[in-house]
Amino acid sequence: MKNPIYQHILAIMILLTTVSFTGCAQNTSQNDKTDSSKKQVAKEIKYKVTFIELGSVRCIPCQKMQPIMKSIEEKYGDQVKVVFYDVWTDEGKPFADQYNVDAIPTQVFLDKDGKEFFRHVGFFEETELIKVLNTKDVQ
Repeated sequence: MKNPIYQHILAIMILLTTVSFTGCAQNTSQNDKTDSSKKQVAKEIKYKVTFIELGSVRCIPCQKMQPIMKSIEEKYGDQVKVVFYDVWTDEGKPFADQYNVDAIPTQVFLDKDGKEFFRHVGFFEETELIKVLNTKDVQ
């Protein structure tokens, strides 16, 4: 390997390899900081209520619940976490089993500790839904 061209190529390869590994290490540590910041923010958000809507986008009464869910999220988004599972899909079906859903739409309300405190089956008027939220000091 006394040929100067090979020595230059080898030196460039070593330099590029070093820069690549150093760059990846720096990016990884920045990503780790970002991920830990996101986790910290997620821990800081403590909802008073989690409102879970179990239904389907193809179900007429479920479709009528969509604007109500959006309204609740807009009015109480800092206090109420709104979650929708389409239980007629492969992704949503496990949640129908988890929450023992026999008919849709079904609304399940969890307190700040994740314990179910109220359940409703069928279309749920917004004014009545808000009364349920008020029982957990959602204002």
